[in-house]
Amino acid sequence: MTKQRLSRVIYPGTFDPLTNGHLDIISRAATMFDEVIIAVAASPSKNTMFTLEERVKFARDVTRHLDNVSAKGFSGLMVEFAKTEKANVLIRGLRTTTDFEYEFGLTNMYRRLMPDLESVFLTPAEEYAFLSSTIVREVAIHGGDVEQFVPPIVAKALKLKKNV
Repeated sequence: MTKQRLSRVIYPGTFDPLTNGHLDIISRAATMFDEVIIAVAASPSKNTMFTLEERVKFARDVTRHLDNVSAKGFSGLMVEFAKTEKANVLIRGLRTTTDFEYEFGLTNMYRRLMPDLESVFLTPAEEYAFLSSTIVREVAIHGGDVEQFVPPIVAKALKLKKNV
């Protein structure tokens, strides 16, 4: 008897804010797997610009057209969230070798905590390879135009945050 394969995957991150690079990874994962859960981390150690609820709402709104994608907020260990969601695959985006080294370490830790958890690494489309939430936040804080880097709902929210 063969082990049942799950095609319920988690794409975890802080998504502060969700960028077009994230959306590219999500859209491609949605074509590869039956179900994709965007796991939006509370990340209390990070000083996020947007609340967990705002970040989950952005993820839901910008993926509404993808029937097999959902978004949920979580706190605590990502592996515990994966167990709760009965998912055994993580999607992770890689832009640089620095990302790879960081993700490689995390993957090994996750494997120790949850041996059946696998990681699938996707690289973003070339036009998003330089893009990060940190860069987008910095551009927005300093009054730069971020509309080409984030979905319209996120660009609008960034402008409102900057003006507060």
